[in-house]
Amino acid sequence: MRGRPITIESIQPDRHIVLHISLDDAKMASGGVASDHPLLFPFRAFMAIGHIGAFIIPEDGGSEACGGLRVARLALLRYLKKRFRGIRRVRQDLSPFNPGAKRWHVLHGNPIMFTSSYPRLATIDNPADLRRLPKPELIPLAEELRGYLVEAVSRSGGHLAAGLGAVELTIAMHYVFDTPKDRIVWDVGHQSYPHKILTGRRDRLASIRSKDGLAPFPKRSESDFDAFGVGHAGTSISAALGMAIAAECENQDRKVIAVIGDGALTAGMAFEALNHAGELHTDLLVILNDNDMSISPNVGALSNYFAKVLSGKLYSTVRAGSKKVLKRMPPVWELARRAEEHVKGLIAPGTLFEELGFNYIGPVDGHDLPTLITTLTNLRALAGPQFLHIVTRKGKGYPPAERDPVKFHGVGSFDVKTGKSTRKTNGITYTDVFQDWLCRMARRDARLVAITPAMKEGSGLTRFAKEFPDRYFDVGIAEQHAVTLGAGLACEGLKPIVAIYSTFLQRGYDQVIHDVVLQDLPVLFAIDRAGIVGPDGPTHAGSFDLSFLRCLPNLVLMAPSDEDECHRMLCTGFSLDRPSAIRYPRDVGPGAAIREEMDAIPVGKAKLRRRGKRVALLAFGAMVAPCLEAADTLDATVVDMRFVKPLDEEILRRMADEHDLLVTVEDNAVAGGAGSGVNECLLANGINAPIINHGIPDYFLQHGSRSDVLAEADLRAEGILRLVENHFA
Repeated sequence: MRGRPITIESIQPDRHIVLHISLDDAKMASGGVASDHPLLFPFRAFMAIGHIGAFIIPEDGGSEACGGLRVARLALLRYLKKRFRGIRRVRQDLSPFNPGAKRWHVLHGNPIMFTSSYPRLATIDNPADLRRLPKPELIPLAEELRGYLVEAVSRSGGHLAAGLGAVELTIAMHYVFDTPKDRIVWDVGHQSYPHKILTGRRDRLASIRSKDGLAPFPKRSESDFDAFGVGHAGTSISAALGMAIAAECENQDRKVIAVIGDGALTAGMAFEALNHAGELHTDLLVILNDNDMSISPNVGALSNYFAKVLSGKLYSTVRAGSKKVLKRMPPVWELARRAEEHVKGLIAPGTLFEELGFNYIGPVDGHDLPTLITTLTNLRALAGPQFLHIVTRKGKGYPPAERDPVKFHGVGSFDVKTGKSTRKTNGITYTDVFQDWLCRMARRDARLVAITPAMKEGSGLTRFAKEFPDRYFDVGIAEQHAVTLGAGLACEGLKPIVAIYSTFLQRGYDQVIHDVVLQDLPVLFAIDRAGIVGPDGPTHAGSFDLSFLRCLPNLVLMAPSDEDECHRMLCTGFSLDRPSAIRYPRDVGPGAAIREEMDAIPVGKAKLRRRGKRVALLAFGAMVAPCLEAADTLDATVVDMRFVKPLDEEILRRMADEHDLLVTVEDNAVAGGAGSGVNECLLANGINAPIINHGIPDYFLQHGSRSDVLAEADLRAEGILRLVENHFA
């Protein structure tokens, strides 16, 4: 800390803390920051203005008597008005603090300067603040929210385009419904960033996806406004239905809203929930955010007008009364029901949802905020299952994202003016290796076909889809179907490649067993995002694939240690007349040159990478590189195991005979993983050797950079070194 603190003491010291604000140089530092104008004032007042600078609280909590709370507020207001034009007021509500606490930690994330660009957003700490705004202020608030979202994500990276398209919807829901009493359940969570901003997390948004920062998706432990933790598609309606049923059972007067995108609606689970909800006639609102116009382009003044009418009280009352009367005359009732369906069908594509038992409203312009508020207000008064279909534009309000919403679906840091990435990548990723191999092999073998469950870009199938459109199948968010489709193709002599993320393969596990492995069909699973994923957190971690695949008969399971090994293992799997899987991380490789030959590796053969003494590190996949680094200090042997199934039993016996300690290292859960397979192999061969199984611990690792999360799990070189040294200590 430089300079002597100048403070203003409150008459309620237990409810106020000393904050040292550096507005000129808002840089985080480990021990403190330069302080040019420290003040004592309510913490909530500071948060209402926004995270306008880095700050710390001194250990001693020292103060100088200079008046009361009013003086502190006036001094703060004058200071902020001088620095930032457009600041109109400082909120007076306070948050109690523990007077015994000696230190409060600095907020994580880069500060975002609150200027006149965000005067309305700066006053919104929670939806209660939002509901106090006059309606004319909501449209300019939406523009501020978009600007702030773009600025924050440009620093942190994250999911941008979907959130930009959901700004008006988010404002309207929190304006109409009494959240968090009323529950909002987001599907997947890509579109939830505006929700986080409006529910008390505005000032931490730039920390999203970083270690100790905001979670990348809604998370119940992070906020009371996050009714359900999500990350995978298709879960919202089931969860919301459960909450709605619970509200009825407990006689709770609350509304439950599920927000689902048109992509997630392709998941079979979503339709299972819709079918059940319609049958139960539970009080539930499902909002379809159609940002791809994949269901209907029928949006305009007429559609918006009918949405207001059909959701209005008069129409609903007449409809309910007529239903009671006409049901006594079945032929007349059936005629009236069909007439209503035909009328709705002229303006709305909702027949399917009506047949499932929902009252369908829409499509509505999802960027027409007044219409959204009116429609949601009307729907709030209705009982039973309601279905609101809105159409939005992905990337709305940010031209680069509007032009290329796929690119801006998930982004790293970027320049706001140009939209160009500011990230520097060194080397090629394992996904790039797969993409190159796939196109090369497809040119050689016409039997190759590729399948993906809505992950063309992420799984590296873009070039293949363009070059071989007739051999490319994107099945949507339907992992079960993707796996069994591959089984059917294999039955007829084709060579299917199922390109899928590790976390999503879990959703098709029964099909892997029943439809592929049990029938010994030659389907190759190219499993991306295996092991530690990093910023997307535990919902997307590939921590379990070795455990749930290793136990399956007939399956060959491989883990490459570098780019060339990945290329050769893909050749190996493709050459087999049996099921196989190769799993690789979301990362660049160590820089190995890829050979031109399309040659396979002998199945079940490991590779000795370094010969040492006493300790043998048995490394799987991406863990070979940190093991080699640690081995230089330990003078340890390193074996690239290559195959998780079948294991190289010969090299395991030799390593056990020649070393005092075996250490298995994998980026998979220790429970049931590759190390467990080594234990079983040694036991089956009657070998009693000292062994340590090292991998992902038995808890869910949280989000952060891949490097940070690997370090937390002690899966970097220093962690492996420490593990072995502690054993011999």
